[in-house]
Amino acid sequence: MSVSEKIKYKKLFIPGPVEVDKPILEEMGHFMIGHRSPEFSVLAEDTVEKLRKLLFTDGRVFLSTSSSSGIWEASARNCVEKRALSAVMGAFSDKWSKTVKLCGKENERIEVEMGKAVKADAIRAKLEEGNFDALTVVHNETSTGVMSKLEKIAKVMKDFPDVMFLVDAVSSMSAVKLEIDKLGIDCCFAGVQKAFGLPPGLTVFTVSDKAMEKAKKMENKGYYFNFEVFEKYWSEKKQTPTTPSISHIFALNRQLDRFFEEGLEKRFARHREMADYIRNWAVGQGFELFAEEGYRSDTVTTIVNNKGLSIAGINKELAEKELMISNGYGPMKEKNFRIAHMGDLKMEDMRQITAALEEIMAKGESE
Repeated sequence: MSVSEKIKYKKLFIPGPVEVDKPILEEMGHFMIGHRSPEFSVLAEDTVEKLRKLLFTDGRVFLSTSSSSGIWEASARNCVEKRALSAVMGAFSDKWSKTVKLCGKENERIEVEMGKAVKADAIRAKLEEGNFDALTVVHNETSTGVMSKLEKIAKVMKDFPDVMFLVDAVSSMSAVKLEIDKLGIDCCFAGVQKAFGLPPGLTVFTVSDKAMEKAKKMENKGYYFNFEVFEKYWSEKKQTPTTPSISHIFALNRQLDRFFEEGLEKRFARHREMADYIRNWAVGQGFELFAEEGYRSDTVTTIVNNKGLSIAGINKELAEKELMISNGYGPMKEKNFRIAHMGDLKMEDMRQITAALEEIMAKGESE
């Protein structure tokens, strides 16, 4: 028996990698083309044009065969000259802050307790102290289910034009409306294994004119994540600097077509509807929501395990039904649990997972 035959299927309600629809899995098996061929340039240019439409931008959109963590590093190397301010409100914003320092840059943090959001007023107050040339913000903190108010932060950033506005939209891009140009974001990125609904291995990122000009002045950017190198290959050939995951790009192109077939506004509304359903279900079952009110994610809900359930035990029982949710992240393990509602999941999937959870919880109460 092969390893793959030993691994049983489970429908994923975890915040990445997410459930992948069959047409996208099939597109991953598209016949191969050369990454320096005219055919690849056609595929890449068509994909990028669709991404521009999705992200409401006329600017640069690049494809990186890496996890989004690579663009944490890229943004630090290309856009942070000396000192960045990081809004830290969970595990991933914390890791990005640490990545800035590992790239040899100074970093200062505005840090709030998990479950809370870093507010625009706090960012303004810190930026007014001066000496920052970049701000890092996680739009949707996957570890806590907290979603930042990007519009309010963007309004603050317009008063600090010399500060690069860097946004991790890893678990929100394509599920939530992100108007890159209107918001004035200098670098925004997301891996395709979350709301895009693809297997992991590719990251989409944007680079503004201001960010590109900043990158040209930066030294020691390396090669793999060098914005200037991405720009050179794109402007000259409509290609990537290094060998990309062509299979992912075929699948992404097909998935983008599906987004537009659904309609972007309908897609964004579907995510809000699923989020509302899961939040209302959790409260109705006597649970508490971990993220503060007004800052709750449209793609993943973090639920306080105030009933003292064994989340690991629940997942074992869910596995028998070919389903899976996510335990709390890191120190929140068993204290919280997370239900994702992103990608190609629909309301019937939400009803499926909540019905299964209710059945398991009722069984536990009767034993």
